[in-house]
Amino acid sequence: MNVEKKELADIFKVNVRTIERWQAEGMPTAFAGGNGVSANFETASVIAWYVNRDVEIETERLRKEMETLRAIEESDLKPGTIDYERYRLTKAQADAQELKNMKDEALVIETEFCTYALVRMTNDIAAILNGVPLAVQRRFPDINELHLDFVKAEIARASHIASQTGDKIPAYLEEYLNQPD
Repeated sequence: MNVEKKELADIFKVNVRTIERWQAEGMPTAFAGGNGVSANFETASVIAWYVNRDVEIETERLRKEMETLRAIEESDLKPGTIDYERYRLTKAQADAQELKNMKDEALVIETEFCTYALVRMTNDIAAILNGVPLAVQRRFPDINELHLDFVKAEIARASHIASQTGDKIPAYLEEYLNQPD
C-alpha cells in the first residue's frame, strides 16, 4: 500500500520531520516527490527497512556496550556488582544475537528439527523396507519360503530399530557429549 509522508508519520506515530530524517537515512520511497508533489512510500518496504534499522541500531548498541565492558578486565569484575551483571547480561545478549544470526543463515539448526528430520527419514525407510519381501517374492517366485521368512524377520527388526530413533536421540546426544575429545 502506498501512502504519503503524513500518513506514514501517523502509521509510525511520529512527526513528519522524523519521516524526512528517515528518508535522509535511506528509507525507501516509492516516489521521491518534488516540485510540490508529495513523496509516496510503499509501507511493506518501509516497515522492512525500519525493522532492519532497529536491529542494526540494537546490535551496534550491544557491540559498543560489550567493548566498554571488555575494557574492564574480566578478572576485575566481582560477582554481584552492577558491572559484573551488566557484563554477563550483555555477553549473553550478544551470544544470543550471534546464535540467531547463525540460525537465520542456516549455519546452525535446532535439535528439535534434527529429531523431526530423523524420525521422518526413518519412517520413509521403514515404509520401503516393508515392501522388500513382496518385491523379492515377485522377482524370484521360486524363492524358498524359509529364505523369505528370514528376510521378513530381518526387515521387521530393522524397521523396529528405525522406528525408535526419535526416542533414542537424547541418549545419543548425552553419549556424544560425554565422549572425550
